[in-house]
Amino acid sequence: MAIERSSRFATYPAVLFIFPDTQLKALLDAFPTLLAAMKLTRAISLTNFFVASSALGFQVFVLYPWHKELDAEFDKLKKEHLKVLNAAGNSLSEQQQKAMADELIELKNKSSRSFQFVNHAPNPAEAISAAKDKILPTKEKLMAAATSENLTSLSLYARYALAGAFCCSFTHAVLTPVDVVKTRIQLDPLTYSSSLSKSARRIVSAEGPGALLTGLGPTITGYCLQGAFKFGGYEFFKARAVDYLGQSTAANHRNAVYLGSAAAAEFLGDIALCPFESVRIRLVSQPSYATDSISALAKLAREEGTGGLYSGLSPILLKQIPYTMATFLVYEKAIQTAYSVVDKKELSSMGVTGINLGAGLVAGLAAAVVSQPADTMLSRINKEKAGRDESTTRRLFRIASELGLRGAYTGMQARAVMVSGMTAVQFGIYGDIKKLFGAVDGVELSQRYVAQDYSKREYA
Repeated sequence: MAIERSSRFATYPAVLFIFPDTQLKALLDAFPTLLAAMKLTRAISLTNFFVASSALGFQVFVLYPWHKELDAEFDKLKKEHLKVLNAAGNSLSEQQQKAMADELIELKNKSSRSFQFVNHAPNPAEAISAAKDKILPTKEKLMAAATSENLTSLSLYARYALAGAFCCSFTHAVLTPVDVVKTRIQLDPLTYSSSLSKSARRIVSAEGPGALLTGLGPTITGYCLQGAFKFGGYEFFKARAVDYLGQSTAANHRNAVYLGSAAAAEFLGDIALCPFESVRIRLVSQPSYATDSISALAKLAREEGTGGLYSGLSPILLKQIPYTMATFLVYEKAIQTAYSVVDKKELSSMGVTGINLGAGLVAGLAAAVVSQPADTMLSRINKEKAGRDESTTRRLFRIASELGLRGAYTGMQARAVMVSGMTAVQFGIYGDIKKLFGAVDGVELSQRYVAQDYSKREYA
């Protein structure tokens, strides 16, 4: 035993002398296993250290600089937004300015969410690329967004036009009997009295009740097209004026915006209306002219050509453009006056419709007075054929001189009833039909759109 211990003394430290032989033998047998476990533990520790160091290095040298650069870019974007808001304070409405602020807040939120996504992603390089794609829109995305916005705008104005087409065709169709009586009074004041009811009874007794619906077909068709251009065009040109002038400038000169938008829209509508209005007046003034609207249109085009179809364009423009300008201007003023007294948010849908009806009634009366002389001239010029060498302008001056001021307002009572009632119904149901078709309210111009300083707006 002494020899065996002495042979092991040369290999193991002297500290082992403190153990008895049995314990020393067990310890010596387990020592290789302990040594292997220590090496494995050291290897695991080194591996963990390497992984942690790599992750820390990636965050410090790759991820942090990118995020810092991104924050710097967003700070620049924030400053640019502030500059834009200050510069656009006179040209953007409160809703538009709030939308821009909300957009900037959303961008900041996207930045924060993207950093969290990258920080916990299994493949950070791909995550960075994906985050950039989400935050920074590509050219294709911008083009797609612009196309979508254009389509949305086109769809919106198409809904305005559809609502206007329905309103105008419906109201003119319902008031066709009144229009027939009014036209007869204008064309033959000696036969028909200025009384609407007496003239209507005379027509019915002489020609039957169906005579009061003469020209219904061209009335519906013509005013369907005219209403589409009138209402859809008015909303379109008003929005374009605000885009060009700026919200504040347009609000300060809103009367000019109303008048200009109405005139441009009505001009387009009259181009579409004129042929059908010529046919309607021919049918009303000459019941035997044709059996139906289509044959009347074909006969007029065949006998008088395009000039015959558009012979009444000048008086239509002289009648309809002032009529529409007065209608929209007075209507907008009446609406603004009403809502300055009553809060629109507190009104029910019936209350809003009632205000629209009242404003439309006032606007219709004003428009009837303004456009009555041109309406009388239109009836005369479509009843009579032009002379061989007589131009349209000369015909207008000749008819105006023959009528005089008093003659120009012949049939005013009947037309005032028709126009005021028609306009009231049009505006009364226009808002409801817009909502039915999914169209939002158009551009509003009032004194509340004033310049504001948004440089102190806080962004999250």
